[in-house]
Amino acid sequence: MLLLGLGSIFMFTGKHSWRHWFRNIHFIIVLLLPIGIPFFKDNSYYFTFLNINYVIFFSFLFIELLHFLIKPGYINSDIITAAACGYFLLIEISVFLLQTLEYQNPESFKGINASSPAHIFIDLVYFCSITFTSIGFGDITPSHHIAKLITAFIGIAGQFYTVVLVGRYSAK
Repeated sequence: MLLLGLGSIFMFTGKHSWRHWFRNIHFIIVLLLPIGIPFFKDNSYYFTFLNINYVIFFSFLFIELLHFLIKPGYINSDIITAAACGYFLLIEISVFLLQTLEYQNPESFKGINASSPAHIFIDLVYFCSITFTSIGFGDITPSHHIAKLITAFIGIAGQFYTVVLVGRYSAK
């Protein structure tokens, strides 16, 4: 989290813009939230709050990254690296969104190891990665209607992101 936050410093333009201040304050909040995990490990509301903050932080980074990816008239290694980072940010946003759902309704997914928050996180990273790439092994499946809708949106968003970037950059 520290590396991601420090790396995001260079993504925001304008030293005194609202985005700059929002990023700084939210980065500190997101950085400090995991410190409370040992104290609140049995409190699902804490994990929900943590995950919602991660979704907001990563979404904000993703939007800033899209601004960077949309405007170039050239292709270089920075653009390719940023496109890959955008893909990973989408996966992380999805993971924390689904993790919030899993903490609110533990019956949201079949096949997830719910013995610890770390196992839930790893299983959802795997699930979102498989869904984004449209592989879909079927070992973890959504069982709640909201989880099914979010999973469908995740699959569509992953394919849309890939198609738009490939189309945009192959035209260059």
